[in-house]
Amino acid sequence: MKIKDIVNRDLVNLTNCEHEPIHIPGSIQPHGFLLAIKKDNKHIDFCSANIASFIGVRHEQVLAKNLIQVFGDEVNTQIADYIKSKSKSFAPPLTLVFNGKLYTLATHDSNDVTILEFEPIDAEPSVHVDEFYDQTREFVAYMEKTTSLQDLCQRVAEQTRAITGYDRVMIYRFDKDYNGEIYAESKRDDLEPFLGLHYPHTDIPAQARELYKQNLLRLIVDVTYLPVPLYTVDDGPGKNLNLGNAVLRSVSPIHIQYLANIGVGATLTISIMHKNDLWGLIACHHYSPKYINNFIRNAAQLQGHFIASQIDVRQAAQRHAMTQSITDKLEKMITLTLPLNREMFTTIVKHQELLDLCNASGVALFIEEDIFTNGIVPDEKEIRDIINTLKSKSGIGSIATNRLIDFYANAENIKATAAGVLFHLRDEVFNVGVIWFRRETIMEVKWAGDPNKAIIKDEKGLSPRKSFELWKEEIKFQSKAWKEPELSAAANFAHSLERQAHLLFLREEETKYRLLNEVLKETNAELENINWISAHDLKEPLRKIKLFGSRILEVHGEQLNTSVIESIKKMNDAASRMQTLIVDLLAYSKVRQNQEKLIDTDLTTVLQNVVKQIDEETEHKIKIQCTPLPMVKGISFLLHQLFVNLIHNSIKFAKKDVAPVITIQAVQTVQLSEIQGVNGGLYYEIVVKDNGIGFGEQFNESIFNVFTRLHNQQEYNGTGIGLALCKKIMQIHNGYIKAQGTEDGAEFILGFPNLSKQ
Repeated sequence: MKIKDIVNRDLVNLTNCEHEPIHIPGSIQPHGFLLAIKKDNKHIDFCSANIASFIGVRHEQVLAKNLIQVFGDEVNTQIADYIKSKSKSFAPPLTLVFNGKLYTLATHDSNDVTILEFEPIDAEPSVHVDEFYDQTREFVAYMEKTTSLQDLCQRVAEQTRAITGYDRVMIYRFDKDYNGEIYAESKRDDLEPFLGLHYPHTDIPAQARELYKQNLLRLIVDVTYLPVPLYTVDDGPGKNLNLGNAVLRSVSPIHIQYLANIGVGATLTISIMHKNDLWGLIACHHYSPKYINNFIRNAAQLQGHFIASQIDVRQAAQRHAMTQSITDKLEKMITLTLPLNREMFTTIVKHQELLDLCNASGVALFIEEDIFTNGIVPDEKEIRDIINTLKSKSGIGSIATNRLIDFYANAENIKATAAGVLFHLRDEVFNVGVIWFRRETIMEVKWAGDPNKAIIKDEKGLSPRKSFELWKEEIKFQSKAWKEPELSAAANFAHSLERQAHLLFLREEETKYRLLNEVLKETNAELENINWISAHDLKEPLRKIKLFGSRILEVHGEQLNTSVIESIKKMNDAASRMQTLIVDLLAYSKVRQNQEKLIDTDLTTVLQNVVKQIDEETEHKIKIQCTPLPMVKGISFLLHQLFVNLIHNSIKFAKKDVAPVITIQAVQTVQLSEIQGVNGGLYYEIVVKDNGIGFGEQFNESIFNVFTRLHNQQEYNGTGIGLALCKKIMQIHNGYIKAQGTEDGAEFILGFPNLSKQ
């Protein structure tokens, strides 16, 4: 049978230090011995080289044997029963006697083997239950006597030192980057205090932190120990043993050197877990070798559980007290009763509670182009620049930072007013938001040695720093960090500010519309007066102009020269056109102001009346072809005027020497999606088509504008209001009118809602 050791002899260097395989050192500390038995056949697969110094049997004689062959039937039965009971629930270390010596046994599984760790003790521990009871009672006393988490940690440090007898006990707390801080400390009076010192994350590398999460307790009895190799039967390549959960596990040589450099002789380290992460450590240091048995270690480990159980409770209590104070201020700000105008923001921003809400040194509200400030703030131009910069980074949202310099290039120059900001943009369109400012707080961090020189490289590889002299670091360009209750209150206030701003905008719009409505009423009244003047006062002078002109021509025509006669005729023609324009304007105005209800109207009957009127009025030979038209909701006299205007338009623009032909027919029912000015749904379409001179397609839309004329007055008379009137009539009937012109004539399409199928 070939036997080999599994000691890891790789040199740690800069390329592999972050991945040092500290869970498989292949060796243990010498204050106990270790066996690993296969789960399937219970044969011993691994054995530490120092077993002979404890039970008088060499490792070569133990490997591949079962426990009965090594310890005998009685001890084997005790071990087997212990392993079986521990697999079902937590069990304290087993105490057993072998060859007249007392041992404690701790076991755990590692892949396909069960690891057994034996440690000798001088005497049977007496009242274990009483010790745990006393610990529980002390814990209750801690909770009654302390008010903060740090106070509790200080009590735990003192109690742990009393239980274990170590020279120094520290509560070591990690920050988000795993740099450590001595948060509480109990020590011998003659020792230098470490309380408040910081240690870089490289002192406890990532792989070591992972093992602290896995194995919550680690003991080093003597930092000068010689590692004891582990042996196994050489029956496969790369055979190894994971000691991540083993208390006897040998420690990284870099860590041993680190402890030697700070003068420590022995340590006990207990992990403090919070929400499945490593919150901190209980670090116990002794300045000479020191061993404590399993039972004392378990009592000390209970202290770590005490702290872990209280982290949320204590932090929640602190948050609650802070939240309650902030909530009172927030409620006061939100429930302010103020007149709804722009001046209210000046009143709001001047309230001290708005600053206290976030414990800020300054605050600015921004509403559209206005900025309202209070406290210590940058100048207005700087505030606008900060707002624009943060808007570009956050959109409609928030940014909370205690380092504005990370977001804003000029932050270095305004650190006295704005090193940190809490920014909320609630409405990007109307630029509504709030920004709180905090001044620079220069923080001095006391490091135990220069954190930039935590690891030194030499010809032997890597070694930890030797200097732990106080090294101070000044951290500039930052404010105190924003706390969760402050962030929550800021968000609530920003929401309330947005609501107030929107109410103000609505009020301002309402006032604007009310004033416009009053102006509109005055304008309409003036238009009514103009209509009256047009209908009465203007018609009479025009009538007299035409009358006097005609009399002059009649009485004095023979005495006047030709140019004077032509001028008088032009004057009469202009007066006639003016009268026609006034009539058309009055008609358009009446249609625009029409408020009659739409009723069932037969378009066929309306059109018959129109044709009869046209026949009576004109001497031209006009051919009007009609098909039956549908029933629609309408106003009869307006529809009558609609068809009159369209037919007159066709007659006016007839081709020379060509008899006008006008066809009017209902062509189809169409389904329209919603377009500008017209609702979606079913529509009757009625086409009015003539054989006149037509027009270019570029005029299809503009032809319906008021006073639009496509020909000069000498060619075709008219006011340019007729088709605008047609469009207005169709709008009153919730319909539409479209025009299509060609060289062969004009075509007008009328769309009426088909309410019978909707």
